[in-house]
Amino acid sequence: MFNSARIKLTAWYLLIIMFISIAFSLVIYQGVIGEVQRFSNMQRLRMERTFPPNPTQPFFIDDDLITEIKHRAIFGLGVINMIILLSSGALGYFLAGKTLKPIQEMVEEQNQFISDASHEFRTPLTALKSSLEVNIRDKNLSIEEAKKIMNENIKDVNGLQRLSDSLLQLSQYEKPKTNFIFEKISLKQIITESVKKVEVLAKKKNIIFKVNILNSIIKGDKYGLTDLFVLLLDNAIKYSDDRSTIFVKSKIIKHSVIVSIADMGIGIDKKEIPYIFNRFYRSDKVRSKEKIGGYGLGLSIAKKIIDKHKGFIKIESELKKGTTVVVGLPVYS
Repeated sequence: MFNSARIKLTAWYLLIIMFISIAFSLVIYQGVIGEVQRFSNMQRLRMERTFPPNPTQPFFIDDDLITEIKHRAIFGLGVINMIILLSSGALGYFLAGKTLKPIQEMVEEQNQFISDASHEFRTPLTALKSSLEVNIRDKNLSIEEAKKIMNENIKDVNGLQRLSDSLLQLSQYEKPKTNFIFEKISLKQIITESVKKVEVLAKKKNIIFKVNILNSIIKGDKYGLTDLFVLLLDNAIKYSDDRSTIFVKSKIIKHSVIVSIADMGIGIDKKEIPYIFNRFYRSDKVRSKEKIGGYGLGLSIAKKIIDKHKGFIKIESELKKGTTVVVGLPVYS
């Protein structure tokens, strides 16, 4: 598809360039012929004004010479236009590729997104459908068993709902013009609200927070940054052991406030760290633990929010020792 579009775009480039080139060539040709005619007329007038006139040597215009000049002008302009055609064709093809490359990457990324999302939806939907089909045919199914199956199906439905919510959230932050409202906000307030939102999850695993955040003022979107830290704290809880501690602290370095969220969980293999911001990416160690939920979208969303705020995010981790997420945001000045 893109090869065809590249050829068409190159053809349009060539059409425009050659139209301009031929138009200029016609103007140059007319100018050259006009100058030849003007020179001939001037020579004729000069000869006619010669006193006394010499009737034995009348002035005449050499038509063969003018014809030769015309042919040479046409040949020269033809060669120039051929060179322009070949060079602009090569350059046009190159520029068409450069022009279409971002579009091609965007379409490929979109197709990959659709493929990944379809795969993530298909697995739980297939399991849910199979469970319902098998059990609806069971004539000896008791009320208790039916309730148990319904509870399991509800868990699957809740998982699908979380997936769809995450996909909607990710698509919102991937838009070129996200409806962010940037204003002066307190980082400490954002962290405090984020911790409150995940406290229930932390209590289920008897995890405690140790928070030491400076009262820094930053410029950003309150809701987007709250989503960011909720996602990071949720990940820290999810991959931490029971009865462990999560440390949240900040410091100022030059014109940025650096926030670190450190857990003492399962950690991440160093070879997997470069890929963890990819959509739907989950490490093999995480995938092997069925009790850990999630679809590998949290860090992708976090990265999009950080990019919108002109900040940075990086991961420092070691297997079986824990993970530290470091976030940098510009301080308001």
